[in-house]
Amino acid sequence: MTIPSGLKYTASHEWARLEADGTVSVGITQHAQDLLGDMVYVENPKVGRKVAAKEECAVVESVKAASDVYAPLAGEVMAVNDEVANAPEKINQDAYGAWMFKLKPDNAADLNGLLDAAAYKAVVDSEAH
Repeated sequence: MTIPSGLKYTASHEWARLEADGTVSVGITQHAQDLLGDMVYVENPKVGRKVAAKEECAVVESVKAASDVYAPLAGEVMAVNDEVANAPEKINQDAYGAWMFKLKPDNAADLNGLLDAAAYKAVVDSEAH
């Protein structure tokens, strides 16, 4: 399983990437999509919505189950990826390329509090046992 080192992660299997414009792109990890299986539906939050860290703000549904997606940081939703909403299988094809929504973080330093690739791998490994 691939866990890119340039991203930050949550224990609930979201990834976060700081973009050049200061927004943070958010998606679900390869591990999450492996567990869920073939994606059939994505519900993104509304642009302009204010979210708290760890707040449920999106939903992904697969042939196996529906799963909440949590905001990794507090902030405002600045953009949503209509491409994954219209073609959820893009998450299966490239979990780290298929961002779901972008946040303008209330405090960009909060990103440092998320897991790095090694810490996230430890979370995944601990679930496997």
